[in-house]
Amino acid sequence: MQKPLPRPIAAALATVLAGSLAACSFEPPLRVPQAPPDKTPYTAGASIKQTVAPGGPAGHAQEIEYGKELHEDWWKLFHSTALDELIAAGLKNSPTIAQAQAQLKQAQATARANSSIFYPQITGNLQANRSKSSSAAFGGSGGFHYSLITGSVGVSYYPDIFGVNRLVYRNSEALVKYQQWELEAARLTLTGNIVTTAINEAATEGQVRATLAIVAQEKKLLELTENQYRAGAIGYVNVVNQRSQLATEMATLPALEQQLAVYRHELAILVGDFPANARRQLFTLEALQLPEKLPVSLPSQLLKQRPDIRAALAQMRAANAVIGEARAQFYPTVQLSAAFGATASHPGLFFNPASSIWSLVGAMSQPIFEGGKLEAQKAEAHAAYDVVYAAYRSTVLSAFDQVANALRAVEHDAQTLAAQREALQAAAQALQLAQASYRAGASDYLTLLTSEVQYDNARIAEIKAESQRYQDTAALLVALGGGWWNKKEPQAHTTSAPQNSHSDAGTLPVTQANP
Repeated sequence: MQKPLPRPIAAALATVLAGSLAACSFEPPLRVPQAPPDKTPYTAGASIKQTVAPGGPAGHAQEIEYGKELHEDWWKLFHSTALDELIAAGLKNSPTIAQAQAQLKQAQATARANSSIFYPQITGNLQANRSKSSSAAFGGSGGFHYSLITGSVGVSYYPDIFGVNRLVYRNSEALVKYQQWELEAARLTLTGNIVTTAINEAATEGQVRATLAIVAQEKKLLELTENQYRAGAIGYVNVVNQRSQLATEMATLPALEQQLAVYRHELAILVGDFPANARRQLFTLEALQLPEKLPVSLPSQLLKQRPDIRAALAQMRAANAVIGEARAQFYPTVQLSAAFGATASHPGLFFNPASSIWSLVGAMSQPIFEGGKLEAQKAEAHAAYDVVYAAYRSTVLSAFDQVANALRAVEHDAQTLAAQREALQAAAQALQLAQASYRAGASDYLTLLTSEVQYDNARIAEIKAESQRYQDTAALLVALGGGWWNKKEPQAHTTSAPQNSHSDAGTLPVTQANP
């Protein structure tokens, strides 16, 4: 009968076998939808290249530059120092940014903890024991005392034969990437909300100013109407109608001022401050400059530039690693351990060679029957991947929808503003003619009142159209991803595994099918 190999040799052979199989992995190829070709337009119909020029303030044409790089701080295209300062404060103090940063640190710590499985685990033990034993079990009487001192260093190692350890690390590494992109998405969302709220505040402030000017004008007309009534030129009903028109205009002020307060409070919250500390200097549309050139990324580049798309891709990588983990659970797990130390009854004998002790252990476990649990876990992992796969597709479609809508909005906003300014000019001219005719007694008060209402509505509509042009321009820049890829700020790194890790590559993977 052949003698078994000595345990040290068997352990060494097991280590060699583990190393030879370390490259084995059950992670399937990543299945990702194919990126759209760059020739594919964002919008239905002809692509927009340049908007009309409405004229007046913020009335120049905007040129769409396809394939151009976006500014790293996209909000600076509006050339507002006050806006730049507000966004800087928001990025520094916002609790949503702080929360995303903390979640990233948590994911990085988890990845570092999971990377420790690639290395041997070394543990030191020291035990001192003083005992008394009875000799009655051996037919004697009395007992005896003895001391025992034991010290050892133990080493345990889990060879990654089927790549389970690496799959666990890839999952945690992908989750770190996910949190990195979630942090970038939080920054983009915050800056977009600040710009949008600031524009809303500027538009509301413009409506307040316009309404105050209209009220002042209505008061003058009321005074003129009362004088004409006293002179017997008109009836009292005209005075009542003018007072009603004045009261109607003044009634719109409280609602506008309330909305203005809401925007100011919201800006304070966005920068991480209390509403009571809201800035007192209001934004105005005149202080903003509408970007004349709008860089628009190509469709294939949009997938790399949108933080939410990159985050969804990282979730797919994490779910793909979980599939590999579930498949690897069907195969054996191996543990190698060794210990070396000494045990003695007296401290002086602890380092005597005769007191040395050692052990080498190799252990392997293989699932045999678990009532279908492993198959269910594998099916669950595949279903979880299908969930994030569908979520990725939904995120991509939503991103393209936002860009397409923003492009059409930029085009139509210019047309709307041009029409509103033409309507305002016509209403102003009609009001001047009606006022002159009314003073001369050539027309009745109803004609004047109708001209007033038309002018008031046209003036407010022009302010709304102008602010909407700013809003949709900002929405387009946000929908394109915000330009973070041009920043020189270094990305946070995870703890690297001993071998090449599965990272979030810069290019989008091609479509592949799961086996």
